[in-house]
Amino acid sequence: MSLYDEGHTIAGWTGFGIATAGGAVLGLGVCTASPVAVAGGLAVAAGSVLVTWVLHLSGWGKPPGVRPREQWGMRVRDARAREGHPGCVSCRLAGRGRRTAAASAPGAVSMPEAVSGKGAVSAPEGLSARPAPVPPVE
Repeated sequence: MSLYDEGHTIAGWTGFGIATAGGAVLGLGVCTASPVAVAGGLAVAAGSVLVTWVLHLSGWGKPPGVRPREQWGMRVRDARAREGHPGCVSCRLAGRGRRTAAASAPGAVSMPEAVSGKGAVSAPEGLSARPAPVPPVE
């Protein structure tokens, strides 16, 4: 009996199936020296990445790590996908789950406001607003 969910998901298996088909077309193209088949196989393989990503973001993929046993089923949709999974590269690429302590602090200013000058950014007491100079490399 395993204590961990191995991550078998609709997103993972669908992406794997499409990538396998793309690999088969690519291999056929290499064996027959057909540039069209090679390009088609590469396109199908690249499409598998996009399909997997979209399915993961729509809740059919699961985050890395340990999950409760009731969420182990392949047909169980992940309700937390909208917020983004912590430590998930796919979610970070989609702009989800980037909440940091500084961004959620009261009075914090977002980057566009700080750049445009509409928000006032001040350094905490005892710290300079300017970065420390970097010593030259010898």
